[in-house]
Amino acid sequence: MTLFTKIIRGEIPSVKVAENETCLAFMDINPLKEGHLLIVPKVEVDEFYELEDRDLTDLILFSKKISLAMKKTFNTRIGMWIEGLEVPHAHIHLMPIESGRDFIFDYPRLKLSPAELSEIANRIILNL
Repeated sequence: MTLFTKIIRGEIPSVKVAENETCLAFMDINPLKEGHLLIVPKVEVDEFYELEDRDLTDLILFSKKISLAMKKTFNTRIGMWIEGLEVPHAHIHLMPIESGRDFIFDYPRLKLSPAELSEIANRIILNL
């Protein structure tokens, strides 16, 4: 069982932004930038192309909905990145961006408290 499955099941705490029958959006606890969040399918598969077409479609459309709320929240472009190296569970990174360099995962991560992550999540939730 992956870390993300444990988050989906509520066994590990997370700062949730949105959820539906097939997907969950939650704040990245080691964000590259303020507003960096993850979208995961509730079905546990390692790589996104292993998802059934229906589940992949749901994941992308759910990500679009979250991206539109993020765009209103941060008033900038929202980038999407699928890399799947850190956790063996398909996932999408969504993040406010200004350039392609914003998705360099070797950059130092922000140190945000749970309260700060919750405040950012609540700003996004208001725009859903």
